[in-house]
Amino acid sequence: MTNEFINFEKISRSRWQELHQTTAPLLTEEELESIKSLNDKINIQDVIDVYLPLISLIQIYKHNQENLAFSKGIFLQKYVGKRPFIIGISGSVAVGKSTTSRLLQLLLTRTYKDSRVELVTTDGFLYPNATLIARNILDKKGFPESYNMELLINFLDAMKNGADASIPVYSHEIYDIVPDKLQTLSAPDFLIVEGINVFQNPQNERLYMSDYFDFSIYIDADSKYIENWYLERFQALLALAEKDTSNYYHKFTKWSAKEALAFSKNIWKTINLVNLEKYIEPTRNRAELILHKSKNHKIDEIYLKK
Repeated sequence: MTNEFINFEKISRSRWQELHQTTAPLLTEEELESIKSLNDKINIQDVIDVYLPLISLIQIYKHNQENLAFSKGIFLQKYVGKRPFIIGISGSVAVGKSTTSRLLQLLLTRTYKDSRVELVTTDGFLYPNATLIARNILDKKGFPESYNMELLINFLDAMKNGADASIPVYSHEIYDIVPDKLQTLSAPDFLIVEGINVFQNPQNERLYMSDYFDFSIYIDADSKYIENWYLERFQALLALAEKDTSNYYHKFTKWSAKEALAFSKNIWKTINLVNLEKYIEPTRNRAELILHKSKNHKIDEIYLKK
């Protein structure tokens, strides 16, 4: 075992699936299809083998969080109000964070039938393109300096204190923050925060986002596989943008297949791979759980913090 995983328990997929005996997947094939990202290969068997045991584990952490909050309240001799159970999900661009996040949201909603489960992506905390252009960092979109970390930390703080919050919304179709559109959250029971930057060091701040998480997941894979998934996703985005002139990707549909592939390979190599190696992957061991993917998005190993 490498030093990076020294504080983790390595669990094979076959061993992991034995930890949870229920075979009812809690959702249908159609529902799974509807939450799947463009080129993700997840299936119902993955839900049964990997995600149902994960839900059982989250239940343990949730129970523990409630007990600790109750005990702290007794110690402090004061009532500690209800606050959400916050789950952070990180990993590279195109590794499948969105699918995992939406799937967890659905499974938690089915498991905790009276609970509200909200999902937020940190894309909404990117500075608008106009700001990135003004700061000459549009080509650094997704890098730590491209996020409004103060707004993000304030949002997490509001959530942790049981307050309501409204946050910006990002659209991949226009590749920018949507003007005058907000996502409003009001005292959720669970909050899933998904993004490439959720474990990263703050920019000139003393607070870490991970300080707010009750549970956290990093989705890991060899960068060669992630590059393939990124290139596949780029092609899928072009197909979707073919007839939509307002879509950011529409302009690339006018290029030859060879030009588009060369462009996407260059974006991967000069931006996404650099971001992964320099800022995203070094935060991996801050996660409570690492889901390791092999070829075809198949989760083959799970690492749980000791």
